[in-house]
Amino acid sequence: MSLRSRITAVTAHQGPEAAAGGGAPADPTGHLVATYRTKLLEEIDLAEMSALTPAERRARLERVLGHLISREGPVLATGDRTLLIRRVVDEALGLGVLEPLLEDGSITEIMVNGPDQIFVERGGRVEQVPVRFASDEQLMQTIERIVSTVNRRVDESNPMVDARLPSGERVNVIIPPLSLTGATLTIRRFPRAYTLGELIDLGTLDEHMLALLSGFIRARLNVIVSGGTGSGKTTLLNALSALIPERERIITVEDAAELQLQQGHVIRLETRPPNVEGRGQVTVRDLVRNSLRMRPDRIIVGEVRGGETLDMLQAMSTGHDGSLATVHANSAEDALMRLQTLASMSEVEVPFAALQDQINSAVDVLIQLARLADGTRKVVEIALLASHGRETFQLATVSRFAARPMGPDGRVHGAFEHLPLPRRVAERLQLAGEPVPAAFGVARGDDQLATREAV
Repeated sequence: MSLRSRITAVTAHQGPEAAAGGGAPADPTGHLVATYRTKLLEEIDLAEMSALTPAERRARLERVLGHLISREGPVLATGDRTLLIRRVVDEALGLGVLEPLLEDGSITEIMVNGPDQIFVERGGRVEQVPVRFASDEQLMQTIERIVSTVNRRVDESNPMVDARLPSGERVNVIIPPLSLTGATLTIRRFPRAYTLGELIDLGTLDEHMLALLSGFIRARLNVIVSGGTGSGKTTLLNALSALIPERERIITVEDAAELQLQQGHVIRLETRPPNVEGRGQVTVRDLVRNSLRMRPDRIIVGEVRGGETLDMLQAMSTGHDGSLATVHANSAEDALMRLQTLASMSEVEVPFAALQDQINSAVDVLIQLARLADGTRKVVEIALLASHGRETFQLATVSRFAARPMGPDGRVHGAFEHLPLPRRVAERLQLAGEPVPAAFGVARGDDQLATREAV
């Protein structure tokens, strides 16, 4: 059996041993990889290697390893030789079996459930891939290599790590005794910055919704982007930020920096976790409060998830119009309830009725995203907050996605529907010099509005 075939066999999810109940099969080529990794480390000058760029370092290692294999054997076909060289260098320099997955641009998330199970997300769908780690020890070595790049450590006394790699990926690690399935590693890829035009091509929204959202952003309405995990909140938020005029000073606040704004006057702030002594933590709330002292025209919060929500709402209603934020919620109604709950988590005790007043005063637009059954992401609703003061939340839908039952092609089909805007919102657009898109028009009275209570 060729080396490539043996590697393929041992990285399959269920080999003969597994089928017989013996667990994951051993890696019969592991000794070759380990042997040549040791020989490679003996051959190279570590001091010289440290002065090279990552690309130069990899090229040097591949060249040295090629000479070693030519000199000492084994005799391999060209494809098998290339595969062995790559695997040894990945083990010595990179992240082993994860390297090909990280290089695959179609993969948005990598989920390692112990050494024997690796899942990825492609196109909104989760699938298992036929690769595995040789052992628990190899997985832990890979995890330690990852967290060491951000000056973190993971062990029994510190079994959870949440961090962002220098290359942008978000990493979460949890190990035994907290994880009963073994060391677990989740890597969320840095999202590509899609333009609004590309999102239209993907069917996330249509050109009429883009025209409306463009007017909302330029007229400085406060926007909340809501959706579940993986629904595309950050992607849409990043795309919408491109509509902000170049002359404005923008401050972004994120737990893990993902936004890629193109304007010239952007200040990016990112939280900091506590150090190994438990000190030095800087939270989203700390950064939101500090951003108010930095003379922002607009504040963009990557995600509100705690007491910083109250500070964000106060900023939106006290001179920082046109700000944007995201929140985890499964509907526009849920988003309002969640904002109210999160704002109550502040150390400042504010009655729920007063928080309702704060949200009614601060939030203008709710954009609800969803990941549909076929993995596509859609803006399923654009709603305006029509309530005032301490009134019960009232939402006026102006756009929605009407889905049809999934067809035999496994795709979700449907159409975007557009409804009239409330007169006060239309007037606000017109005062800012923004036209009301013809696909929407203006409601002549409240009876023409698709309003509902958010309860």
